[in-house]
Amino acid sequence: MKQKIMINLLLASGLLFIFSGNAQAEGDPAAGKELNSMCIGCHGIDGYRTAFPTAYNVPKIGGQHAEYLIKSLEGYRDGTRSHPSMTALAKTLTDQEIKDLAAFYASN
Repeated sequence: MKQKIMINLLLASGLLFIFSGNAQAEGDPAAGKELNSMCIGCHGIDGYRTAFPTAYNVPKIGGQHAEYLIKSLEGYRDGTRSHPSMTALAKTLTDQEIKDLAAFYASN
């Protein structure tokens, strides 16, 4: 019984590894770097705070997991996440551009 549980855990962890790698592999970090100009002004400054729509610290996203970044940008684009600036920017992005930006930021 323990052996079966161990095998299942190894298989599950292997699938997670494969799927997390696929999320990064789908995007082109070089293309993401070219798109980065709309993001770097807020997300590339240590300790940056914005006052719109309310004052808060803007997160640095370099080194974040690609899948998380993809889901976040898709959420802003489809309305399941809400922030006026992020929603406006995300609505202009194609699926591939989202993957490219995620690959770029995940590699930093």
